[in-house]
Amino acid sequence: MTTAPNAPPAAIRDLLTLMLEGRTMSRAQSAGVFEDLFQGTLDDAQIAALLTLIQTRGATIDELTGAAEAMRRHVAVIPVVDSDVAPIIDTCGTGGAPKAFNISTCAAIVAAAAAPGKLRVAKHGNKSRTGRGSAEVLAALGVNVDAPPDVQARCLDQTGVCFCFAVHHHPAVRHAMTARRSLGFPTIFNLLGPLTNPAGAKRQLIGVYKESLVEPMAATLARLGVVRAMVVHGLDGLDEVTITAPTRVAFIERGQVRVDTIHPDRFRIQRSTLEQLRVGSLDAAARLFTAILDGQPGPGRDVVLINAAAAVFIAGASPDLGTAVELCRTALDDGRARETLRQLIEVSQSRA
Repeated sequence: MTTAPNAPPAAIRDLLTLMLEGRTMSRAQSAGVFEDLFQGTLDDAQIAALLTLIQTRGATIDELTGAAEAMRRHVAVIPVVDSDVAPIIDTCGTGGAPKAFNISTCAAIVAAAAAPGKLRVAKHGNKSRTGRGSAEVLAALGVNVDAPPDVQARCLDQTGVCFCFAVHHHPAVRHAMTARRSLGFPTIFNLLGPLTNPAGAKRQLIGVYKESLVEPMAATLARLGVVRAMVVHGLDGLDEVTITAPTRVAFIERGQVRVDTIHPDRFRIQRSTLEQLRVGSLDAAARLFTAILDGQPGPGRDVVLINAAAAVFIAGASPDLGTAVELCRTALDDGRARETLRQLIEVSQSRA
C-alpha cells in the first residue's frame, strides 16, 4: 500500500477518497485527521467512514502513532511523577476478544501488592458491552471509579494502584461515540486506549484481540517512547497472557522489539479451558475476583498470577517472569493482595 500524499487535515473528503483507493495515511496525516475528530469538526458519517476504512485493511504503524499522539494531547491527566524507584505501569487491553472475567484488573491489584514501593499500577479501563468491564466490577467491589484525578494520584501513592476510568480521561472521544456504537465492531479506538494512559505510564502490558496486531502495536509503543513493555495475544483468542494455550508476545525495550511465545507450563501453572475463565454475570465476576484475592486456588488464580507476573517483570521489579510469578503467588497467599484492594476502596472513597 502507498501512503496518501500530504493534504490539509481538514480535507476529510479528499483523504477518505484516497483511502478508498487503498492509500494509507502518514503519521502527520493521521495526527491531523484525528485532531480534527477530537475537536469535533468531523460529522458522524465521516467518522464512521474513517474508522471503517482503517479497520478494513488494518491500521498501519504510522496511523496508530499519529492518532495516539493526537489523542494524548486531549487526555485529562493524573498529576503524578514517574520515577525509577516506583515506575508507573498499565495493564490495559484492547477488548474485542472473547470475554473472560476481569483478568487484567485483578492482575493490576496483585502486581501492586507483590512489589510495593517498586511499581505503581495506573489501571486504565472502561465499561463493557457485557456489563462486566473493569469499571463495573471495581464499582461492585466498592471502588470509587469516578474518583477525580487528585484522588487517583493519592491512590497510586498510598496503595500502589489506581483506576483510570477512560470515559473521564478522554472527553474528546465523545465525538466518535455515535459512530463507534453504530458500527458495532472493534476500531482503531480499541488500540488507542491502551496507548494513551492518563498517568503517562512508560511501562505497559497490553493485550490485543488479534495475533496480527502484536507486532504493529509493539512498533507503535517503541515509536511513542515506551521504556519497557509487552504486547500479548493468547492463541486461544484472549487479549491476555493465557493459560489455555501458548501466548504470542512482543517484548519492547530501549526501542527494540523481540517476538517470542510464552507457554504456561514453564511457570508451574496448569493449563485450563476458556470455559473455566468465563463468568456469566457481574455478580459472578465480583465473587471470582474476591475469591482469587482471598487465595482460592483454580484457573482464575492461575491466569491472574501469570498476568500480574508479566506486569511485575515489565516494571523491573523482578529479573525474570519465573521469579515474578513467585512474588505474585506470595502476595496472594499472605493476604497482601486482598489488603491492597481494601486500601484502594478506602482511599478512592476519600475526598479530593
